[in-house]
Amino acid sequence: MNKIKLISLISFIGTFFTQAALAVCPVCVIGASAGLGLARWLKIDDTITGVWIGGLTVGIIMWTIEWFNKKKINFWGKDVIIIASYYIMVIWPLHSIEVIGSEYHTIWGMDKLIFSIFVGSATFLVFEKWYRSMRAKRGKSLFKYQKVVWALIPLLILSIIFYFITK
Repeated sequence: MNKIKLISLISFIGTFFTQAALAVCPVCVIGASAGLGLARWLKIDDTITGVWIGGLTVGIIMWTIEWFNKKKINFWGKDVIIIASYYIMVIWPLHSIEVIGSEYHTIWGMDKLIFSIFVGSATFLVFEKWYRSMRAKRGKSLFKYQKVVWALIPLLILSIIFYFITK
């Protein structure tokens, strides 16, 4: 088995043991999963679905990296390999079943799902980093479940924006 396949397999298996790391709270990831499932069930536009896929992907990536760090598992390019592995595991299957790649399925010249996955990912990451820096400065959250709110409200706002753009 080549190194990339082995690292991808380890990254995937690591997701099942990430609960102890709690890099991003489980409630946030469950909320993102619920939003994704609901969007698909309601046949909501893929730009909105992609926002939730992106947020969920970043949450799982952060869990995996934190798990590797807690176990003191380090190797060259660990974070990049984990990040790339997850995006490949998300995008490749969608492409292979032709959910991604249609020329009629675009927004601003890009595939709707890929575009919104990366917008959702970036938004989730920015607000997670913002929460962490704010908490580090204050020493505590402003209110209970702030971490959940900081993660999910921006995704919800993006979903509403994409709803009106694609309507």
